Amino acid sequence: MNYLSTKPQAHGHTEEQWQARVDLAAAHRCAVMHNLHEGIFNHLTFRVPGHKDRYYQIPFGLHWSEVNASCFMEVDYDGVVQVGEGIVERSAYCIHAPMHKKMKNANAVFHTHMPFASALTRLEDQHIQPIGQTELGTQMRTGYDETYDGPGLDPAEGERLAKICGNNTVLLMANHGALTLGDTVAEAYDRLYYLERVAQVQLYAMWTGRPLRKLPEPIIEKTYKTYGNNKMLYGGKKNAEWHFDALKRILDRKEPDYAH
Repeated sequence: MNYLSTKPQAHGHTEEQWQARVDLAAAHRCAVMHNLHEGIFNHLTFRVPGHKDRYYQIPFGLHWSEVNASCFMEVDYDGVVQVGEGIVERSAYCIHAPMHKKMKNANAVFHTHMPFASALTRLEDQHIQPIGQTELGTQMRTGYDETYDGPGLDPAEGERLAKICGNNTVLLMANHGALTLGDTVAEAYDRLYYLERVAQVQLYAMWTGRPLRKLPEPIIEKTYKTYGNNKMLYGGKKNAEWHFDALKRILDRKEPDYAH
């Protein structure tokens, strides 16, 4: 299915840019559907295709259920709005701009305070435990920021997080929340979705008060290797793309204005 507007050029965007806007709007709407949002706060951003110095960000004050493809501002790495109108939320700029600028694997940077993952970051040990298959698939690409240093209102915070992330595409931030990266919107959202599921299942298991059934090291290593070597594509698309396309079909039926 093609999620492009019929005439993206009429909006002053290339087809690739308009598709990125549609996908990013879909991610905001899906985050509301899956309860991964926090009202008007938190940030899902994406590098503007065809540019090396700016990213998409919603104007501050929009509820994520209101976001559509037309609303995004293009914000440069100095925090100046180049396209669109609205207020640049300070922490979004300070966290996201340095990560987009410095990290090759950060086309998409998604930061939320989603409830289960955020609850995990409030624990003395916030690490994902090796207690299941989905946990291992998430754990193997997760980094941990163990030091909360107050609200991220200086670009130095984004630079610090970029260093901590390294080659990881998931970050758990102590006393704070979660962050995922992706080459595409679909990858970043897929990681966000499954991180929240992993955190939810782990907390449910912990709440029973019974011992966790942790997997043995040889099985962990075997699973890591299997995931790392798995290049299987269905119809030439990654699992994340199939997942996100399915989510957009739900939006097409229920909230088609996201693509406007």
